Amino acid sequence: MQSLQDKASEWSGVAAGDAFAIDDVNVFEALGGTPQPFVDLSTNFYTRVYEDEEAWFREIFAGSRKEDAIRNQYEFLIQRMGGPPLFSERRGHPALIGRHRSFPVTHQAAERWLHHMQQALDTTASIDAETKTKMMNFFRHTAYFLVAGNEMTRQVQGVTCKHATSKPAEK
Repeated sequence: MQSLQDKASEWSGVAAGDAFAIDDVNVFEALGGTPQPFVDLSTNFYTRVYEDEEAWFREIFAGSRKEDAIRNQYEFLIQRMGGPPLFSERRGHPALIGRHRSFPVTHQAAERWLHHMQQALDTTASIDAETKTKMMNFFRHTAYFLVAGNEMTRQVQGVTCKHATSKPAEK
């Protein structure tokens, strides 16, 4: 059975080594050791997401307040990229697959999300080009990690539901 990381690499086209190149340097420190680049990126990103012309995509985020989505993302990014554990202190372990379980994380949704993230990165001046490339590789791989996790969750639930609804064997 293929691991979620292997599926993420296959589907995203990003090798795990390239996806996790963000760990070769403390990105938070390299970007000045302040939250601002991550706040700028997350604000830029979610402004695009909440204004997306595709209703199906906007609907994914309809249950969240834009301000909360921005804060969750920049705190996660700060923590994941070498800064203080702001996200975990406020919300607990990131548990990405579990936190995204209720959302339709499909290949199409991942590509739309990545489209907005690439645009947000391209227009966030406080992040240098090399770091943008590393971050985008991480985002692409992680988006497809979530797609793989979503599919695995649906398969497990399908097996559970089948077992739960089947009649007990007659004696």
